Amino acid sequence: METWKQAVIAGAAGTAAILAIKGRRPAAVLVGSVGLAVLASEYPREFARIREELPSYLRQGTRYMDIAMKIGSKIEEFSENRAARAFEELGEY
Repeated sequence: METWKQAVIAGAAGTAAILAIKGRRPAAVLVGSVGLAVLASEYPREFARIREELPSYLRQGTRYMDIAMKIGSKIEEFSENRAARAFEELGEY
């Protein structure tokens, strides 16, 4: 990979990270897209493969998010029950 492409990719990634931290998400996405476009121009076959496999990645991500939401709701339910029991115990005194 040519040096100028490495510099563009690194600069875009760093700038996008800083913009995202500062809360300027649209600008971060725009700058990050420039870095990805340069990277895709260097590795077109790999990006084509990723684009073909994207639906399976999304299905897996959705499944993991569902699992995380179920775990979160169970933790919330447990903490509510525990708080209610503690409040009832305080009322006994």
